[in-house]
Amino acid sequence: MTEGTTSAVEVEAAASADEGLIARLEQEGDIAADYLEGLLDIADLDGDIDMDVEGDRALVSIVSDGNDRSLQRLVGQDGEVLEALQELTRLAVHRETGERSRLMLDIAGFRARKRSELATLGAQAAEQAKSTGEQVKLRPMTPFERKVVHDAVAAAGLRSESEGEEPQRCVVVLPV
Repeated sequence: MTEGTTSAVEVEAAASADEGLIARLEQEGDIAADYLEGLLDIADLDGDIDMDVEGDRALVSIVSDGNDRSLQRLVGQDGEVLEALQELTRLAVHRETGERSRLMLDIAGFRARKRSELATLGAQAAEQAKSTGEQVKLRPMTPFERKVVHDAVAAAGLRSESEGEEPQRCVVVLPV
């Protein structure tokens, strides 16, 4: 076999590995859904659990029919309660599987809206760095927020770094 070619065995092994990863992430989602359903029952809140796999992590969302604002209590101010629930859910998955989970939890679309806002912020900061030729330092952010901004900056063709110590860690967008 020549360099740069892939054998059928290698393709099959890669497909099998992908299927194994997806199966493991779906299992994480199922465990998380069970945990969160119990939590909703205890809190006497109505919500449906949606599960998906995106890249290398399970995504679990609690959604509500209509305008049920009661789920907002599970988001908290600026997502603080959501972050805590995500960590508790990850711990529940770890307890069952023995594996560290990178599961992402969203409640009432909060994280999806936040992701959109942060992507816009990252693109604007990249544009500012390009036009001024100076680095742009953003406000302190959570790891999730920084990841979204880093991705948006990279998509704009620039580089960014995180600096500082938690909880004051922030993104710095570097000019070309």
